[in-house]
Amino acid sequence: MGAVILLSALPAVALESFARSSLTVETAGGGKYRFDIELAETPAQQAQGLMYREKMAADAGMLFTYDRPQPASFWMKNTLIPLDMIFIGADGRIVNIHANAVPQSLDAVNSAGPVKGILEINGGMSARLGIRPGDRVVHAAFGTAK
Repeated sequence: MGAVILLSALPAVALESFARSSLTVETAGGGKYRFDIELAETPAQQAQGLMYREKMAADAGMLFTYDRPQPASFWMKNTLIPLDMIFIGADGRIVNIHANAVPQSLDAVNSAGPVKGILEINGGMSARLGIRPGDRVVHAAFGTAK
């Protein structure tokens, strides 16, 4: 009788670990929503992002940051959960939001201009909380931390 071999759905490469932080999104309507986030700062962390995750807490997310504002383009390769991608300018203001990015899609999701960061949260969360372009993200990466 032969041995049974189980193959993992995870990649054979080592997964990155991420520093943690928190940020707040302040909406024009007066809402303040806190997210516990992971920080994707290095090229390796940014390449991995939220790939291979099967779920994420409702108040969780991942913040991608750049040294200087630049156009950004993301895809959903190997990403298993729908995400809202919130593109954030250097001043902490939301430039644009791509809601409910489709898991596993190779289609490009682009910023509407130069951004300093991108916040990924669970798909549909922006609409549920009333988060819109022009709202403010409070975090040290944008010089808006209190």
